[in-house]
Amino acid sequence: MNKETQISNKNLYAVIMAGGVGSRFWPVSTPENPKQFHDLLGTGKSLLQQTFDRILPLVAAENILISTNEKYKELTLQQLPLITENQLVLEPAMRNTAPAILYTALKINALNPDALILIAPSDHWIDREDIFLEKLLQSYHQCQAQDVLMTMGIVPTYPNTGYGYIQFEKGKTDIKKVTRFTEKPDYENAVRFIESGDFLWNAGIFIWSSKSILKAFQQYLPQTFALLSQGNAVYNTDKESEFIQENYPKSENISVDYAILEKAENVFVLPVDMGWNDLGTWGALHQKLDKDAHDNAVVHAQVYFEDAQQNIIRTDKGKKVIIKGLQDFIVVDYQDTLMIVPKNDEQAIKELSKKI
Repeated sequence: MNKETQISNKNLYAVIMAGGVGSRFWPVSTPENPKQFHDLLGTGKSLLQQTFDRILPLVAAENILISTNEKYKELTLQQLPLITENQLVLEPAMRNTAPAILYTALKINALNPDALILIAPSDHWIDREDIFLEKLLQSYHQCQAQDVLMTMGIVPTYPNTGYGYIQFEKGKTDIKKVTRFTEKPDYENAVRFIESGDFLWNAGIFIWSSKSILKAFQQYLPQTFALLSQGNAVYNTDKESEFIQENYPKSENISVDYAILEKAENVFVLPVDMGWNDLGTWGALHQKLDKDAHDNAVVHAQVYFEDAQQNIIRTDKGKKVIIKGLQDFIVVDYQDTLMIVPKNDEQAIKELSKKI
C-alpha cells in the first residue's frame, strides 16, 4: 500500500444506530427495552454488544459513537462499559435516520474534519465478520480517496419482499455506481431483480467521509443542515445537550435514504456476501439459529418436541417446555406474557402488541 492510500487509524469512526423500537420482536422487545439491548440469539451478548465488538478490530473504542434515544442512555452505558457519555448521540425526539446521522456527522467533524465514518445498524447479524471488516476497510479507502457516499449491498439469495433493493451499473470494478434505490418490492419484481443480476439488498450500512456527507446534507436537506449547523461551536462541549434539546425536535422527519441517497449523484455500492441477516422478525431469527433435525429452533428453553417441526421457542433460561403437534409457530414466553403466533402471520405481531 503506498503512502498516499494509507489511512490513519485515528481517522476511522463508526456510528451504531440504536434508537429503534423493534416492535416485531414483541413481547421481548418493548419501547422501554428494545431488541438491540437483548440477547436474542442466546450468545450471552446483546445485539448491540455484538455489533460493537464486530467493529472493534478496525475502529478504536473511543471512536465508536452510539446514536440512540435519550431514554436509552443508561441502558447503553450499562451494556457498553468501554464507551463514555461523550460518545452517546442522544436524540430528544424521534426524527428518523437523516437528522440522527447529520447530528453525528457534525459532532464527529467538530472533533476531526478528516474523519471517515461507518454507519451501522445495531441489531443485524453477520456470519463472516472477517469479510465485513475487509470490505469496510476497502470502503474507508474509497471514501478517503474520493468524494463518494458508499453503501454495502448484500448479495441476495432469494426474492425477499421485506428488504429494499439497490440497483448498480455493471462493470469490472469491485465498487459499483448506484443507479437507483427501490423500496420493498412485490414478489414478481423481487424475482425480476434477482434474475437481472444487478440488484443487491439494502442493509442500511453506509460509509463516507464527514466532508462528503455534510456537503450532501447542505445540498439536499438544507433547512435541517442549517438548523443543526448552528451548534458547531458547542458540539462536544457541556452546552451541546441544551442546544440539541431545543433544536433537534425542529428537524425534518425523514430517512437518510429519501433525504440524501436517492438524490445524490455520487453514491456507490460494494457488493458483499457475509452471511447478513437483518433479524427483523422472529422468522428471520429462526433462520439464523441452530436447529434440530426437524428444523425447530430454541433460545434459552429446555424443550421436549414430539411431532413438531419448524418452530421457534423462546423463554427465560432453563424453562421446561413441551411442544407436541405444532408446526411453523412462534412461541415466546417472556416475563408476564406468553405469545403463540403462526410464523406465516408474524407481521401481525406489531399490531397485536399495540392492541395488548
